[in-house]
Amino acid sequence: MTIPESSATTAAKSLVLDAEALYQELLRGLQRLVTPRTRLVGIASGGVWLAARLQQDLGLADAAGTISSAMHRDDFAQRGLAASAQTTLPFDVNGADVILLDDVLYTGRTIRAVLNELFDYGRPASVRLAVLVDRGGRELPVQADFAAARVALPGSQQLALEQGPDGRLSFQVESV
Repeated sequence: MTIPESSATTAAKSLVLDAEALYQELLRGLQRLVTPRTRLVGIASGGVWLAARLQQDLGLADAAGTISSAMHRDDFAQRGLAASAQTTLPFDVNGADVILLDDVLYTGRTIRAVLNELFDYGRPASVRLAVLVDRGGRELPVQADFAAARVALPGSQQLALEQGPDGRLSFQVESV
């Protein structure tokens, strides 16, 4: 789903994204990217939900990893340590084909921090990025290898992925 830039502000006010439908699109896209050497790593917190569910739906044997951007953020002094999950990589990063999973790709700063964290654990053979939504607005030269949807939102709004008690995903558009 792509919303033209010119109508982004009006569309964002009434934007409704079906997170479950986007998840199914992500699942179909990852089926083409996954190899026997692939390891899924979810970026805390929405990416962790995606990685755990994809691990099961793709029938991958090993547990998915969790990675936090907290220690490598360029705004660490302002944010401090978040209460989000800590990095847990239940596999050897060296030589692994890693697919990073996140809910929303925006400026690219979280991805930069996560890459620094990942390389603290070893040197993967490759790293690819898959997201539910690419909302543009990049500040760093980062792009997803797979995005289930692309939307344009003004900087005053953000997409927040939520997971219900039944595991179903939903998006909320929030003012910042």
